[in-house]
Amino acid sequence: MAASMPESWSWFFALAFGVSLLKCLLINTYHSTDFEVHRNWLAVTHSLPVSQWYLEETSEWTLDYPPLFAWFEYGLSHIAKYFDKEMLVVQHLNHATPATILFQRLSVICTDIVFIYAVKECCKCVKGVKGSKDLLGKPSFVLAVLLLWNFGLLIVDHIHFQYNGFLFGVLLLSVARHFQGRHLEGALLFALLLNLKHIYLYIAPAYGIFLLRSFCFTRDSPDGSLNWRSFSLFRLAALGIIVCFVFALSFGPFILLDQIPQVLSRLFPFKRGLCHAYWAPNFWALYNVADKSLSILGVKLKLLDVDSLPKASMTGGLVQEFQHSVLPSVSPLVTLICTLISVLPAVFSLWLRPSGVRGFLRCVVICALGSFMFGWHVHEKAILMAILPLSLLAVESKEDAGIFMILATTGHFSLFPLLFTAAELPIKILLMLMFTLYSFTSLKMLFRHEGMLISIPEAAYLTGLVPLEMFCEFVYPWTTWQQAFPFIPLLVMSVYCALGVSYSFIRLYVSLLRAENTGKEKPQ
Repeated sequence: MAASMPESWSWFFALAFGVSLLKCLLINTYHSTDFEVHRNWLAVTHSLPVSQWYLEETSEWTLDYPPLFAWFEYGLSHIAKYFDKEMLVVQHLNHATPATILFQRLSVICTDIVFIYAVKECCKCVKGVKGSKDLLGKPSFVLAVLLLWNFGLLIVDHIHFQYNGFLFGVLLLSVARHFQGRHLEGALLFALLLNLKHIYLYIAPAYGIFLLRSFCFTRDSPDGSLNWRSFSLFRLAALGIIVCFVFALSFGPFILLDQIPQVLSRLFPFKRGLCHAYWAPNFWALYNVADKSLSILGVKLKLLDVDSLPKASMTGGLVQEFQHSVLPSVSPLVTLICTLISVLPAVFSLWLRPSGVRGFLRCVVICALGSFMFGWHVHEKAILMAILPLSLLAVESKEDAGIFMILATTGHFSLFPLLFTAAELPIKILLMLMFTLYSFTSLKMLFRHEGMLISIPEAAYLTGLVPLEMFCEFVYPWTTWQQAFPFIPLLVMSVYCALGVSYSFIRLYVSLLRAENTGKEKPQ
């Protein structure tokens, strides 16, 4: 690995301090129901015995993260009691005193130290621009800004409220350890991550195949084929011990309590429906709109009886199951099959043509985006699972930089509905503009000798986000349709952004095939 970092890290710590200061300024902004979710989990883990954690349901926001995250909340609760003991009472629903808000906000800011450290480690792993003496023109500096000041993380964690920075810190640190050749540490960190939040199971195929192919097989044959004589049972056993140890540590108490079925029912609540209340901009958003359009057309042409059609619950803003009117209804099994089909080519490519850690990282991004495109009950926030790892590839490759610009701009814009209060409107617009303008200018400067990063049609699509925002925020609320069809802005935004996300997914696969054909990505 090439490491072209400045001798001094003062610039990095200045960036980290700056973003931490901004987070502090956002303490009194709007917070979502996720604030109460985590407040309740603090109360549950602090006030009840372990045997009741996954049984307690006083609040509708029951504990539905893996056990290690429950222990994380348990640890935080012992600090929370010094701020406001009342927040740790299970029966105190929607408890949000100033002291509680301060603690919750500070807990996110402080645990982001894991993310800051992980970004620093990732910056050591990127290749530098040969001959570049300007700090602003170094990939390591650009990557630090793209990650530390990521617009999505700022609004999701520090306004909307979650702990994604801490979790992504574990993920990025795991990736950095693989870049550094410390594969057992990388595997340990990923096992811990799975037991903190199970959504990362979607990228587990990339981890499993990479470790099996590039770590357990110590070398290939001269012709590049698999050398079975180089397979190390010792390395495989070491990986197995690490994974089993972490899962035993996490789930062991609940195995002894005979509560594994109950825990799993909390982790995988399939009755929540295909789509979240606000449709994530993925394939199913397009599928839903196609079904709705066909049903309207069928009624107009008198091919369908309006009384026989299911109610339009999928646009009512509620989280529930629904039946499609014309197209086949979708089950959790169907989404699983579609997700597997969407990522298998990348996984097979990683096995058949290993291209080092960068090939692994590309597979991680494809797995994350494939699960976002086709998964069951996908939240719009899950787009960050693809955007953040893609940042590492974007500062080293012109093609990846172009994909990043489209995916990050579209994906971040799709998060706007999370902040729907008037006070946060200028904040989200300003932060989005700052991050997007920096992304475009910095990446263009990195690849200034390699031509345009995005095409004219791509630029036109991204420009279309501006009138879309104007329509949703300023025009539609004043129309006569607002009362009868309040969901129209969300629907239009979801569908428009789904086109950009889908296009980015296709481009990622095209870049993967191109890298295979040209042999561009060599093992690191």
